[in-house]
Amino acid sequence: MEKRETNFVLKILNSLSIGVIIALVPGAVLGSLMKAFGNNPLAMAVGQMTSLSQCLLAVIAAMAAGRAFKFTMIDSGSMALAAFMGSGSAAVDSKGGFLVNGPGDIINIGITLVISVLLIKIIQNRLGTLKVVLSPILVLGIAGGLGRLLFPYVHSITTAIGSAINDLTDLQPLIMGPLMGIIFAVLILSPISSVGIALAIGLSGIGSGSANLGITTASFTLAVMGASVNSLGGTLSHFIGTPKIQMANMLKTPKLFVPIGIVSALAGLEGAILDVGGTPASAGFGISGLIGPLAAFSTGTNNILLLLLEFIVIPLALAYLAYLLFVKKLHFIQPLDLKLPEAE
Repeated sequence: MEKRETNFVLKILNSLSIGVIIALVPGAVLGSLMKAFGNNPLAMAVGQMTSLSQCLLAVIAAMAAGRAFKFTMIDSGSMALAAFMGSGSAAVDSKGGFLVNGPGDIINIGITLVISVLLIKIIQNRLGTLKVVLSPILVLGIAGGLGRLLFPYVHSITTAIGSAINDLTDLQPLIMGPLMGIIFAVLILSPISSVGIALAIGLSGIGSGSANLGITTASFTLAVMGASVNSLGGTLSHFIGTPKIQMANMLKTPKLFVPIGIVSALAGLEGAILDVGGTPASAGFGISGLIGPLAAFSTGTNNILLLLLEFIVIPLALAYLAYLLFVKKLHFIQPLDLKLPEAE
């Protein structure tokens, strides 16, 4: 039973992660780049498209969840409607029209998906030929309605947590910077979506920048420590793709978190000292897709050489020092601990 419950939760979390990546990456990458073109009509059109695509996070996550749970298209589409209602992305204005703004609350999207999946499992074999008519009505009305009802309360909690973290980071950056670096380096190496958590709590400013630097340095460290046993493609995948490819090794060999915790804390401290910024939509990506550096650039670090120092030079230096200490000198970590399946 415990394994089934774990698989259920992981399917929901992975679906949210897919939604976050598909809906937010275009905006995080292209949105920042298009600002450099000012009022160019084409650049503005691209920026508008990427902004609008973010509002479909709940829909994409629901379709991913439908595939994960092997639901029919009718059930998946019904769940997409419910998730969109629970996201809080759309609101009614004073004239009765609809305002769509941002991806909504990812925590409430997850809650709505859980309700939807459980409801679909209950009704999917009980509706017969009326399923095509009744499934959208029931899932939207019950799961979507509950999601919409819960939204103000869930959103107020996540907003309060995010505000508290951001305020505390502004007051105590030398403490919170390293803490954010460690937390998000661990999150990126777990089944939990680091981007989803950052988005849920609205992590911004130094907290966002430190989180990205923690992930970036963890990526370089894992790549360098395992380079001798992994292919060039596998090594590059740590930071061109995501360090999450090491998740199985991290869980199998927990002592790997020791060097990662140390270097990510130092990277977070770097973020606090150098005042590296970011946004809720960019936090949790690290250097992947250049999303972290682009966010830092758009929020204040507009010196390219300084960006290279922050996201390449210092993380690589920390990674190499960790390799010399933990692999070469102490033999605390073995390169084989970080061997990827493709390298076997």
